Amino acid sequence: MESGVDVILDKWDLREGHDSVSFMEKMVTDPTIRKVVVISDKKYAEKADGRVSGVGTETQIISREVYEKQDQGKFVAVLPERDEEGKPYLPTYYKGRIYIDLSSSENYSAEFERLVRWVFDKPLHVKPEVGKAPAFLDDGPAKSLGTSLSFRRCLDALKNGRPFVEGAVDEYLATFAENLERFRIAIRDNEEADELVAESIEEFAPHKNEIVQVVLAIAQYAANDDMQKKLHRFFERLLPYLDRPETMSSYHSWTFDNFKFIVHELYLYTMAILIRYERFEFADRLLVTPYYVSAYASRGRDPTTTFTEFRSYMESFKNRDKKLHRLSSRADLLKQRAESSGFDFKWLMQADFALYLRATLSNDYYYNWWPETLVYATNSYGPIEIFARSRSAYYYAQVSKLFGSMSADDLKAHVMKLQSDRNMLPSWQFERISATVLAGVDKIASAP
Repeated sequence: MESGVDVILDKWDLREGHDSVSFMEKMVTDPTIRKVVVISDKKYAEKADGRVSGVGTETQIISREVYEKQDQGKFVAVLPERDEEGKPYLPTYYKGRIYIDLSSSENYSAEFERLVRWVFDKPLHVKPEVGKAPAFLDDGPAKSLGTSLSFRRCLDALKNGRPFVEGAVDEYLATFAENLERFRIAIRDNEEADELVAESIEEFAPHKNEIVQVVLAIAQYAANDDMQKKLHRFFERLLPYLDRPETMSSYHSWTFDNFKFIVHELYLYTMAILIRYERFEFADRLLVTPYYVSAYASRGRDPTTTFTEFRSYMESFKNRDKKLHRLSSRADLLKQRAESSGFDFKWLMQADFALYLRATLSNDYYYNWWPETLVYATNSYGPIEIFARSRSAYYYAQVSKLFGSMSADDLKAHVMKLQSDRNMLPSWQFERISATVLAGVDKIASAP
């Protein structure tokens, strides 16, 4: 009654001289009575099944209504108690139907809410309206890398420490790298080529999200030397996709742009995840270890290369920038895809900045790792998170592994040098980053 339900109860409404059978029939036939609650304890269940006294009469009236209308929503049994084995006391006519259980004090509030919701026809879980079919269903069958089973096996092995974890990770990464070939596109001219590239990238999104989960699991559960080697070999297998296969003699210069985006994105995510979980030494091993590509030797190139190889210029997106009037449509796409994957874009920006700094420490100048995502940091007024935390000398000692364990003073000097040479600072038209601001050089290692 306190919950807004007008209750008719025999103790209140059935008086001396009233017809009890008529009263019980009214519960079934009166259209103003929308719901009937059957309080089913041990005595009620026994009397109902034995057709004893008023309960027996009531049962004959109610059971016919329940049996004849399988979808009835007028009656519900409420349990105030259970038997010694924890089984509900229910009359035979009601068994097999959903009931409300008020027999447990732990669940009483939640079950009472169910009862009130049932009375008012306001269920907790409401089926949503059917929307439109997704547009991608009209685009024909999506490409698959054939990794579904190996992905589940790999993720389970990583999260649960299975003895076959190394084999499961190898199987998944090998299948992924080999079947990436299925995403190769054919471009014959420049017209709308950027659209073909963008469509291929979008089609690849489920597989990107899949491998992000694997790398997240490695960072959280298995950030060891063996996994570092496996990821290193995996990225070695991806590098050939950035150039023409040996069997391809005729091709358009933009033919590999979808692979250039995909491979760059996967490497950026990997570094971002390792930074997010502070696996700085693991990240350093991936950065410092050369990548071997046998196909390079046959073309007169050094068969080993550095991490900067994973960021390749996409000529088709230069055309896209002009068409869409954007400073970097490539950065836009990276941001959009991060938002849909549930991984915070800020970690991609941090990884991009760290890779840019690392590249400028060697002979690999900044243009070999152009930090695409930092177009969104040109108006930043404070340091990115890992450098804000690096105010602590102890924390910087960990972060410094990203930069070959460079001392705080040396890193400060390097960043100041970059800031003083405008040609070394990434810029987009009139927009330019501030390396000193992003690195927070004035406070690095200034506290214990």
